[in-house]
Amino acid sequence: MKEIYGGLIDENIRLTIDDQVVLCPRESSILEAAKIAGIEIPTLCYLKGLTATGACGVCIVEVEKDDGTTELKRSCRCRAKDGMVVYTNTPKVQKYREQKVKELLSKHPNDCLTCDKTGGNCHFQEVTHLFGINPEVRKVPQRPFDDTCKAFTRDMSKCIACGRCVTVCNEVQKIKIYEMYTDPKTGDKYQRVKNGRMLGDTDCINCGQCVKVCPVAALTERDAVKDALKAIDDPDVTVVWSMAPAVQNTLGEEFGLPTGTDVTNKIAAAMKALGGYAYTTDFSADLTIMEEGTEFIGRVTNGGVLPMMTSCCPGWIRYMEYNYPDQLDHLSSCKSPQQMFGALVKNYLPDRINVPAKKICHISIMPCTAKKFESSRKEMESENGRDVDIVLTTREVAKLFKLRNIDLANIEEQEFDKFMGEGTGAARIFGTTGGVMEAALRTVVWILTKGKVDTIDYVAARGYKGVKEATLNVNGMDVKVAIVNGIGNVKPVMDDVRAGKSPYHFIEVMACPGGCLNGGGAPLTSEPSLIGVRMDKMYGSDKDNKIRRSHENEEVKLLYSDYLKEPCGHVSHHLLHTTYTDRSKDVK
Repeated sequence: MKEIYGGLIDENIRLTIDDQVVLCPRESSILEAAKIAGIEIPTLCYLKGLTATGACGVCIVEVEKDDGTTELKRSCRCRAKDGMVVYTNTPKVQKYREQKVKELLSKHPNDCLTCDKTGGNCHFQEVTHLFGINPEVRKVPQRPFDDTCKAFTRDMSKCIACGRCVTVCNEVQKIKIYEMYTDPKTGDKYQRVKNGRMLGDTDCINCGQCVKVCPVAALTERDAVKDALKAIDDPDVTVVWSMAPAVQNTLGEEFGLPTGTDVTNKIAAAMKALGGYAYTTDFSADLTIMEEGTEFIGRVTNGGVLPMMTSCCPGWIRYMEYNYPDQLDHLSSCKSPQQMFGALVKNYLPDRINVPAKKICHISIMPCTAKKFESSRKEMESENGRDVDIVLTTREVAKLFKLRNIDLANIEEQEFDKFMGEGTGAARIFGTTGGVMEAALRTVVWILTKGKVDTIDYVAARGYKGVKEATLNVNGMDVKVAIVNGIGNVKPVMDDVRAGKSPYHFIEVMACPGGCLNGGGAPLTSEPSLIGVRMDKMYGSDKDNKIRRSHENEEVKLLYSDYLKEPCGHVSHHLLHTTYTDRSKDVK
């Protein structure tokens, strides 16, 4: 009999799973112990590290009792015990699992050919395929379709009551939008917005973490692929593409490349193959550092409102507008890199490429569902139109490339176009938690010390910890900074700010754990170890960049020389800065 070890031996318990002796940590569930042994137990509701609900029942196993008989247990919720004997694939287990899947499938729409989750992204389809189940009769429930959110939609007829959205929203993001609900007429269980409201009537921040964990298409990003195709195929429209730093280290995964592979110049080639100008918001991330850094220096030296808080993450901005509207003056007035880039696409770029702004369609590729809402905000337009016309998530652009037969894995690399195509290493790390802060420090500290402090790598800003902090001595002044990783960790920090007890000068907040690399529109994984791989690869891309500080970006220098004149000047305030809105009364 083979023994499988997992963890420190003196802290382990020993049980037998399918005739394999497994050593696992004492707090393990049977499901976790089975994973150590390489035994895959199917499940639809389980999310690693979060409360196991056992809602789907598919992870059932057979466990021996003391009297020699057996009983069925949900492996995600049942604690592994010393001497336990478990069977994961008996006829009794198979019969129960098939029954549970049939129950779910009998009430699920049969639209797999056109479903948004088609193409290998539907976990429910994987499980039904595993069991070879395809019932002939389906009684599809008539449940609400909610399109009141500008970031994603809810089709509750597809909900299988797994509870994942409830768990991630309650335990990770702590926004608490959803609840488990039982229909009093039919007895059907499914998830809904609390009190039966529509998403547009809640304080949802549009982060999309619920979309990422949904195993079916009950929650999907608001699809803009057709809009993008229409613009691409219109001979009277000039498409200008831009993409976020995080996309460059995640999009390759949709084409079978290893986690975190840098596909920056492959994406440039794909953009040009579709038609139009190819750019990256690495350029406007560097521009953000120039504007935000100048704003921070001004606040520190002139007695402005402190702590100042970053404004790149639209989910974080919505959280502030809903929950701390009395503290909005702490936010930087800078638009996000997406919106800064869009403002320049419509106001700076037309004269450089000899195309009228009204004939330009700016398509932004983002790892974030909240960017769809951000682009629609009334503040995000100028006399030349909206900053951003179409926002595609990373998953959507993968779909678009595949529709047009673009194989990103094998396409030959190309460079980005000039005027707004250069980015530094500092811009690249915008895509991970702590990256905005580190990029800002590289420039702010250098400017304040007139180059005497030449630090590039601020390692205290890195990592997956919920709240990271550091103190830097700059010209005899202790500058205290904090980085909040995930919106679920921000409330204690903001409560201190509201109470006037915050020790910090500068705070970065990203709504999604891990940052944009794990955004609601990124490839479908929330596995911390894989997010860590993406982080490492992104820092590698930064290290490999010839220029690693934003103020050394030559195209940004040219922008100020020819157009903006100076950071936080009159022109930049008009185009690159914004205001925020008290939304606390919008919740019904």
